[in-house]
Amino acid sequence: MSVRHFLTLNDFRPEELQRIIERAVELKDAHRNGQLTPTLQGRTLAMLFEKASTRTRVSFEAGMAQLGGHALFLAPGDTQLGRGETIEDTARVISRMVDAVMIRNHSQALLERFAEYSRVPVINALTDRFHPCQLMADMQTWIEARGRIAGCTAAWVGDGNNMCQSYIHAARQFGFSLRIATPPGYEPDADIVDRGGAAVRLGNDPAAAVDGVDLVITDTWTSMGGDHERDQRLADFRAFQVNAALMARAAPDALFMHCLPAHRGEEVTDEVIDGPQSLVWEEAENRLHVQKALLEFLIRPVTERG
Repeated sequence: MSVRHFLTLNDFRPEELQRIIERAVELKDAHRNGQLTPTLQGRTLAMLFEKASTRTRVSFEAGMAQLGGHALFLAPGDTQLGRGETIEDTARVISRMVDAVMIRNHSQALLERFAEYSRVPVINALTDRFHPCQLMADMQTWIEARGRIAGCTAAWVGDGNNMCQSYIHAARQFGFSLRIATPPGYEPDADIVDRGGAAVRLGNDPAAAVDGVDLVITDTWTSMGGDHERDQRLADFRAFQVNAALMARAAPDALFMHCLPAHRGEEVTDEVIDGPQSLVWEEAENRLHVQKALLEFLIRPVTERG
């Protein structure tokens, strides 16, 4: 059987994504009840980080420990990849020693090259184009709060970045409508929007995008490594802040999400992120549980999955 990778949400069928989320809820309940789930005992995850992160490292490392396995943290200077070894050679070597590889880096193309030469599953923990693990946590959070999300409507307000592009994939895979509002020139990739089809509506008016929706999502206006653009972005995005006035245009029971870290007072106000409609802390915790379910799905033999 060929190796399965998780490079985008589109690598799995909708029913597989749903099954992973259902398992994540089970693992979350078990963890909160103090029940041990050592389903990956003796298994090892290599974690390759080109971009730093709090939530990604803690959630994957803690997740493997809770499943009875082990995680190896590898910063750029810890591997020969940082000294000129080819992606292909690094993939060939590392994948002979571990059971899965998690990569958080700047380039989706590099991730795909690594996966092509890997003998074990490769997980996208964030690239310049997509952030599928975060979307799985978001979908788990939405389902836990509202049950069924098919047929609902979400609004993305802000930069058409990797999170936005993964939300486009999620809209198709989970059956909800997505309205996107970005400043002119900050839209997501046109080909990704086109493949979103009728599920996606793109515009430049945050008020119109949020009107009556069930979920409002945003992200930082300046991504890691983009400090040289900060002043220009602050000016361009000023009208795209998610504040109480904007949230009031959504449905009365609308939810708010943000993948964190948040730049409070920029893309979101304290009143919203700390308010009763915000699920950001549950969303952050769910990275742990849904990634455990994903690791189980990819690493455990098919006969053990049930």
